[in-house]
Amino acid sequence: MQFKLKLTVLAAVAAVAGTAVAQDVQVVKIGHVAPLSGAQAHYGKDNENGVRMAIEDLNAQGITIAGKKVRFEIVAEDDAADPKQGTAAAQKLCDAKVAGVVGHLNSGTTIPASKVYNDCGIPHVTGAATNPNLTKPGYKTTYRIIANDNALGAGLALYAADALKLKKIAIIDDRTAYGQGVADVFKKIAASKGIQIVDEQFTTDKATDFMAILTAIKSKGPDGIFFGGMDPQAGPMLRQMEQLGLSNVKYFGGDGICTSEIAKLSGGAKTLDNVVCAEGGASLAKMPGGTAWKAKYDAKYPAQFQVYSPYTYDATFVLVDAMKRAGSTDPKVYTAKLGETSFKGVTSTISFESNGELKNPAMTLYVYKDGKKSALN
Repeated sequence: MQFKLKLTVLAAVAAVAGTAVAQDVQVVKIGHVAPLSGAQAHYGKDNENGVRMAIEDLNAQGITIAGKKVRFEIVAEDDAADPKQGTAAAQKLCDAKVAGVVGHLNSGTTIPASKVYNDCGIPHVTGAATNPNLTKPGYKTTYRIIANDNALGAGLALYAADALKLKKIAIIDDRTAYGQGVADVFKKIAASKGIQIVDEQFTTDKATDFMAILTAIKSKGPDGIFFGGMDPQAGPMLRQMEQLGLSNVKYFGGDGICTSEIAKLSGGAKTLDNVVCAEGGASLAKMPGGTAWKAKYDAKYPAQFQVYSPYTYDATFVLVDAMKRAGSTDPKVYTAKLGETSFKGVTSTISFESNGELKNPAMTLYVYKDGKKSALN
């Protein structure tokens, strides 16, 4: 009986000790928002994978902040690339009292969500949304670690004019904040270089039939088409361009079409060979840690890589780096430290302008050779 009593007492002591140890570990929640359903889910899953990988790597470091061991957890939300769902997801993360947010993917969801985060005092870092208007309100909670559309649209227009010597280009955009924004920059710079904009057409980010607008464009005889939008539209558009005999027309687009998925979505159309797209950042091979990181990503998430996961990975580390330097996981305390960031990430050494834009952003042009994305610069 005495022996049993001793065991019971020991078990109780162990349970209390275990509880004390558990209480010493502070759980810090990091939110992530992207489309996890709908036509753009492949981008969203890739972005989420980047955050999950970062959290796993951070937890392996056994980080201590303000004398407490910290364990990071992801709180993932789906905005379905819809602005209303984006703001609802942002409010949900505010209510959940996450310490910071990585996201969103689309400019059309990130811009309205940025006000929600500002109002509830939670910082967010996007590695994907590229519309320059995101940082115009001057929120101290908004940061971007990728080049914006001013760099992407201009880079493509200069390449069309200077390298390819194109004379006549038609423009299509999907009327989203991203698509319209990058198309407007391209149009402005292309026109300034003497390229004639022969037609402007509009579609939506849900459309799959572009025969009418492509037929109208064909009658204007362009030697290039710029599309402001995402790959679920670009893929079918490339197929339909081939069907209409537009096989020799160059096809330009920003990071929204610059994916591995577009090769599948275009269904083997020869027009894929005419694609020139731009990404805000160095190619994986030229990123400081790109090659090793990609090998690790592919082992963990086979055949899921798209574009932005190295940036969402770095964005997660940037948030935690600011927490460490502030000695606090409280957004009210550590947000100010984000502006002082100088972090050596996988994608680059990350530091910010006063408005939250990335300092010295890189930009890379890509083409497709035998269905594979290949860097031009």
